[in-house]
Amino acid sequence: MFTVHEVAKLAHTTVKTLHHYHKIGLLIPEQTTDAGYRLYGKKDIERLQQILFYKELDFPLQEIKRLLDGNIDREKTLIQQKYLLEHKIDRFKGLIKTINSTIKSAEEGVVIDMETMFEGFKTEKEWREALKDHNEHLKNEYEFDLSNQTMDVESMNDSAMEAQSFNEDMIRFLQEGFSANDPKVLERIKEHLTFLEKKGHPSTPQDFLNQTEFFIVDDFHRNMLEQWQVGYTYFLNKAAANYLKNE
Repeated sequence: MFTVHEVAKLAHTTVKTLHHYHKIGLLIPEQTTDAGYRLYGKKDIERLQQILFYKELDFPLQEIKRLLDGNIDREKTLIQQKYLLEHKIDRFKGLIKTINSTIKSAEEGVVIDMETMFEGFKTEKEWREALKDHNEHLKNEYEFDLSNQTMDVESMNDSAMEAQSFNEDMIRFLQEGFSANDPKVLERIKEHLTFLEKKGHPSTPQDFLNQTEFFIVDDFHRNMLEQWQVGYTYFLNKAAANYLKNE
């Protein structure tokens, strides 16, 4: 049996945290002495390991309790958590890569101006010229050619203005410390998707989440968004996941 202090040291957490887990019924010690001392057994330690893994994956404590209070296959759960942690590590590696690219761009004096990126143009030729690098990237990486697409200049300009407004709002939310699940953040996503629908570009919550996942794995788009605001790509993805979950 382990005392609360021994468990805290073993798990690299705090006694206060273990007391809180006990209070909410997330981790109840195997025994509590007459003097009120908590004593933890092997199964308690294993449960704590599961709790801490899920916490690393940003699961809320009540959700962790719900998952662990069911009948779980420990080996299967560990395999699933290993996969989720590896996925999170890959995302952090991508963020580090983006930060390094951003630092390099700053050192070289290369800055992508959002207003320039989303400014309106008078002719289809101007739009095609503005999207030249983007189109080359899509052709080289995904064999998708934008030059074959018909362009409505007025519609493109309207969409560009909305894209600029949406990104500015979302970046402001991130800078001001809003949660990716804040009602204001989710409402702005709803407004953006409604705009796309009206413009004849159906975009379901799942479509939007898929798009943000693409932004993370695609260097061109990730670097562009991260140059506007470090961490924006990942904030947008998490907000998209929360929006889908709440719909």
